[in-house]
Amino acid sequence: MSQPRGPASTGPLRVWGEALAAAAAGVIVMYVIAALGLWAAGAGDLPGGAFGHVVAATVVVAAGGSVELTGDTGVIAQADAALDAVPLSVTLAGALVTAAVFLRPLRHRAVATGHELLARVARTAAFWLLFLLVLALVARHSFKITVGNDLADQIGAELGATPTVGFRADVPATLGVGLLWVLAVLALTFVVSRRAPLSSRLLHLQNSVRPPASAMLLVLLAYAAVGLITGVIVLIVKGHPAETLAVIFLGLPNLAWMALGIGTGGAWTGHVDKAIGLPMPQLLDDVLRTRHGQRTLDLGSLAEHDGRAWVLVAVAAVVLLGAAFAAAVRSPAAMPAWRQAVELAVALAVTLLVVGLITRIFAHYGLSVIGVGDLGGNLGGEVVLQPQLLRLVGVGAAWGLVTGFLGGLLARRVRHPGEVPEPGPPA
Repeated sequence: MSQPRGPASTGPLRVWGEALAAAAAGVIVMYVIAALGLWAAGAGDLPGGAFGHVVAATVVVAAGGSVELTGDTGVIAQADAALDAVPLSVTLAGALVTAAVFLRPLRHRAVATGHELLARVARTAAFWLLFLLVLALVARHSFKITVGNDLADQIGAELGATPTVGFRADVPATLGVGLLWVLAVLALTFVVSRRAPLSSRLLHLQNSVRPPASAMLLVLLAYAAVGLITGVIVLIVKGHPAETLAVIFLGLPNLAWMALGIGTGGAWTGHVDKAIGLPMPQLLDDVLRTRHGQRTLDLGSLAEHDGRAWVLVAVAAVVLLGAAFAAAVRSPAAMPAWRQAVELAVALAVTLLVVGLITRIFAHYGLSVIGVGDLGGNLGGEVVLQPQLLRLVGVGAAWGLVTGFLGGLLARRVRHPGEVPEPGPPA
């Protein structure tokens, strides 16, 4: 008598369904977070049904894609725009949800074959690219704008040269970088998560790479949590709900992780010559506001405007020491403190390097009519923020050495994974 084939036949459907769930969950949460942030920033009032297109563009950028801003109406009027800034609230939410749903079917397993893991990654990446392609095709729109001068507007209308500014996703670049993004997220999931199974050839990573990598994830999430608590307090105490919510839903990790870099002694340089709609706390605006030259954003410049900036040093010390202790506890008991210090120094230096690269900002918007720019007084502006990468890497290595060594010493009296306790005296 033949056996029922139901469970066996649903095996492939199940694994494909798990891949679909991981990709869909990440995209959905990114779209929701982006929509909330843009709605709080006032994008819901954009004309021509542009809101959905702007949300799609934001998700594309958050996933590593490329969106081009353009505007041109010929010789009468020209509009130019550029935007290079990652909404890390959207990115972080999508990465965490994608990783969590991806790992759920594997949570009770300690070992898996390399072929199975690669197949799961490939299926998830395939669905991710499909969703990203749809978003990239939706992420395009154009707006008609006025120049603030009735005569120029009338001339432009008569000549069919009404200024426009628009955006569109670069589909090939978006799919290429988006694939690297999802592969990086899934690879980091196996590196930092203690619940992720490894193939037998990679089990050595369990004790050598995962402890410091997990510690860095703990640091980044702790700073994001502190930033969220701070944002809620500001929302309650100082008001400005729209601006505060826009920062929370779009740029919270940008600010929180910059606070990590600044608290450890790192710095960014840049300027803000005119507000152009990016959500930015008033303190950063005060430090960076200038129409000429560059300003340095570090502990000293922040403290000149608000003495409480020195609290960032204490926060960095507490969070990094706690993460170093956690890494040391998860490492083999025989590992010396100096080696833990070196591993954490490398991990923190790499982390701050990545933080610097993903928190850079370049935003510019300008408009000119018959060669005369900024006619209305509010038609141009620029925000630039670039990290000092060598300084970030240097302070990361220094803090990692100190906190890693201290964490290793503090963890000596704590039982480590796999360590067998010494038998007590006979009763």
